[in-house]
Amino acid sequence: MPRFVLVVGLLTALAACTSTTPESRPAVPTSSSAPPPAQQVYVSIGDSYATGFGPSGTGESFAQIVAKQSGLKLVNLACNGATSADLATKPACGSDAGGKTQLDAAVEAVRGKKDGLVTVVIGGNDLAPCAIAQDPLQCATRTVADIQTNVAGTLAELREAAPDVKIVGLTYPDVFLGAWVNPSFPNGKNLAQLSVTMFQDFNTKIAAQYGRFGAKFANITEATGGYGALTELTQDPKYGRIPASVAKVCTLTHFCDRTDVHPTPAGHQAIAEAVTAAAR
Repeated sequence: MPRFVLVVGLLTALAACTSTTPESRPAVPTSSSAPPPAQQVYVSIGDSYATGFGPSGTGESFAQIVAKQSGLKLVNLACNGATSADLATKPACGSDAGGKTQLDAAVEAVRGKKDGLVTVVIGGNDLAPCAIAQDPLQCATRTVADIQTNVAGTLAELREAAPDVKIVGLTYPDVFLGAWVNPSFPNGKNLAQLSVTMFQDFNTKIAAQYGRFGAKFANITEATGGYGALTELTQDPKYGRIPASVAKVCTLTHFCDRTDVHPTPAGHQAIAEAVTAAAR
C-alpha cells in the first residue's frame, strides 16, 4: 500500500476518534425562558378617595381599579381624612408606608424609575369646611391658595426623584350639587349654584399647578357631571325633576342621600376611567 494512502487512512481514523458528531455534542445549557420584566409600580397618594372609604366601610377604590386594569403593582399610601399639608407631615397609611410620610414613601418608591404611575388626589378635606362657612367663596379662595402651595411642594420632590414617571393629579366630583336635593341643607339650591363657581376656580388653579410640573390632570368634576347648566333638567326616579348634573352626582356619590362625599362603586369606576384616559 502506498505510504500516502496509509497516512490518509490514519489521519481519517484519528479525526473520527477525536471529533464529535452533531448528535453527540454536549448540549449547551439554555434557559427555558427569559426572566419576566419587573412589574411597573403605581403609587397612589392622597385621601379617602384613594383608599376606597365610604359610608359602608372600605371598598374597591379607583386606584385598585386602575392598577388591576393596567397590570401595575399598586403601592397605596393614601390616608382617610388627609389634607394637602398632611402629605409631607403625617405618616402614610397602608402596608408599604414604613413609617414615612406619604411624600417620602412615594419618592422612595419611584426614585430613578423611567416608567410607572403616580396619582395624587388631595384638597377635598381642605375645602370641606368652606361648605358651611359664612362666605364659602372667600373661604375657598384662601384654602385653594394653600392647596396650591402644598401640591407644588409635593410635585417638586416627585419630579426630582423621577423626572420621567407619569403623574396624574385628580380633582373631585362637585358633591355639593347634591345639596340641591339633600334636606340637610336649607339653602341647598344656593350652595349647589355656588359650588359650580367654586369648583371651576379650584380646578383651573390646581390643573395649572400640575401642568407646571409636567403632570396630567384628570378633571373628575367634569367626568362626573359637574359644570352643567342647572337649568337642564332630567327625571330622577328618587328626586323627581332635577338638574341633570345633580342627578349624575347623586348616582356617582353618596352625598344626596347620606351627606357623604365619597363615590359609589359606579363613581370609583368613572374616576378610574378618567385617570386611565389622562395617563395615556
